[in-house]
Amino acid sequence: MKKPLSLCLLLAVILFGNLSAQVQHFTWQNVQREYLVRTPANHDGTLPVLFFLHGLGDNITDCDGEFDFGQLAEDFGWAIVVPQALTQGIFGTMWNAGLLSSSIDDAGFLLALLDSLTEQYQLDPDSVFFTGFSMGGFMTYRMAIEHGDRITACAPVSGLISTADATKTPVTPVRILHIHGTNDNIVGYNGISYGSTLGLGVDAILDYWQNANDCNGEFAIDTLPNLKIDGLRFIRYTYNCDTDLQHLKVVGGTHKWYHDADLYDVGYEDVIYEFFTGHIAPSRTPVREKSHIVIYPNPNTGFFNVQLFECDSPNIEIRVFDIYGKLVDVVETMCTSSLQTVQIDLSRHPDGVYFVREQSGAMAKVVVAR
Repeated sequence: MKKPLSLCLLLAVILFGNLSAQVQHFTWQNVQREYLVRTPANHDGTLPVLFFLHGLGDNITDCDGEFDFGQLAEDFGWAIVVPQALTQGIFGTMWNAGLLSSSIDDAGFLLALLDSLTEQYQLDPDSVFFTGFSMGGFMTYRMAIEHGDRITACAPVSGLISTADATKTPVTPVRILHIHGTNDNIVGYNGISYGSTLGLGVDAILDYWQNANDCNGEFAIDTLPNLKIDGLRFIRYTYNCDTDLQHLKVVGGTHKWYHDADLYDVGYEDVIYEFFTGHIAPSRTPVREKSHIVIYPNPNTGFFNVQLFECDSPNIEIRVFDIYGKLVDVVETMCTSSLQTVQIDLSRHPDGVYFVREQSGAMAKVVVAR
């Protein structure tokens, strides 16, 4: 009997066709390795490249379907490379990130793959970024420590520096963003899971990179928007260093990559993009996040319209928050029609990302850029 497709893979096949046909191969040390590449449809000149390293037991086609790397490449204007780890015994697919004794040279494979793709896809060798989830986060740290001279910045998510790699000195300071949930029961925030030490805990990792990146121990804290009922708080720590070091602490966060804009205040991809580039990430979600509200024009120069599609009460209150969750404006109006339009003036406020929320809970993101 034919086994039915998982829902995730079925959706991926519907959206992207036969994903397996898009898997490419690269021979490294006499072993055929697999990978995917996603690029924007139209681009001029060289492309920044982001390597995404999957977690333990995962595979690149499932990741591609879940994360929609094709759309991410379009939105960010980057090439995205998704390499496949090899199977290692009972653990399934697993990167050699220092957790087990292994002869597999995954670091060499990733660099060789980068070199082989650079000319073919017009990759910019000065804009090479790595991120990874869980075991992919561990491997991202190995790449940063051993080959940071080839990498522009790294953003490990729910991964640690393995005990073996913690004894090494980075070849160079590396721009690092570490993302981790405080309630992660798979890769513990303190470095311990199931009673065993997996590697350095988050505090020790930050100490490690403060030393490597010549930091003075000072840091700034900002709390990202906390507008949705998701049980999470996203707190960003920015350290005072010669080479950038940040930590996104997800209070209440579990072993999960948060990226659903309908459910969570923060999407990891956008935070990573902002750290890598120093710019606010392009919005990757429809402006109309719920059926009650839409914003136009967006982006704008400080003046925009909020259109309400439904009225839960005759009196409407619209609140505007900045990216830190601070209330910056309140507009009260009467709802007189099913397509009520309200004008908002943020001309006295600085450029940036704001969140508009109607009292029913409908919310949308707006960008002010003059």
